[in-house]
Amino acid sequence: MTPVQNENKTISYRPMIHVIKEPLGNRTLSSWINGANESEGVRLAWLGQAGFAIRSGGRCIIIDPYLSDTLAEKYKGKEFPHIRMMPAPVMARDIRRVDAVLCTHRHTDHMDPGTLPVLARNGCAAFVFPHAEETRAAEMGFAASCMRPVNAGDVIRLNDHFEIKALPAAHEQITVNEQGEHHCLGYIIRAGGVVVYHSGDCAPFDDLAALLRLEQPDIALLPVNGRDDYRRSRGILGNFTFKEARKVCADGGIPFLVAHHFGMFDFNTVDIDALEGDMGSTPPPPECIIPEPGILICIKTCH
Repeated sequence: MTPVQNENKTISYRPMIHVIKEPLGNRTLSSWINGANESEGVRLAWLGQAGFAIRSGGRCIIIDPYLSDTLAEKYKGKEFPHIRMMPAPVMARDIRRVDAVLCTHRHTDHMDPGTLPVLARNGCAAFVFPHAEETRAAEMGFAASCMRPVNAGDVIRLNDHFEIKALPAAHEQITVNEQGEHHCLGYIIRAGGVVVYHSGDCAPFDDLAALLRLEQPDIALLPVNGRDDYRRSRGILGNFTFKEARKVCADGGIPFLVAHHFGMFDFNTVDIDALEGDMGSTPPPPECIIPEPGILICIKTCH
């Protein structure tokens, strides 16, 4: 199979799954998120860093949205000032029709106090987060009736369309509290006949491939900013390298990989040209996709 990166052209096929890139065109991202139109399959929009909006069947959920400058304000004048390399593709105040927001762990670029309270005020119906971070989550402004804490292995249904299963995640390592609740999670998302895996911030760990083979994701959303001693020594935990992300997909039987967690902060990113070169030098599977602001990734089942 030969990848095609042109917009509105097929990226690749596997039996029963068809993936294309589709530009938003004259639509704004907020109008797409807030829209009520029904669509076949699943569509993804990248929000920067690890954030994605996922629409299916006229419903929408958001994962790990960082749409503010909270970290730039917190670290102004420090060694790592956290100045955005890319603007937020949508303002939180303009998101008014979201069924749920999922957070994978407590770090601010994933559980953002500058974004989540705004979504709560705008009527987001459910907030899914690791049970181990319940105290932190309570600061995000959601009513108690909206809070949906989960631990690895838990399965919940969000409305009549999305099913979410929590998996463990290793932000360099797996960490649990005294109750055995995981601080970092990934999510398996089932909707529209498609299975999406968002790993959260994660590095390789034992049994990950076996877990994924059981779930049979069609597409994986994996961070590829890597990790090293320099960042670790400054409290910056890392993630998969691109090579490791490819191996996770190959070992887990996942045919499509969307690489992310780059282009936000200059001290914790990867060179996009090098990433594209790595993608081009290694044949599929998995078929690798670089997300872009303003471009939807559309996943459909073929009949």
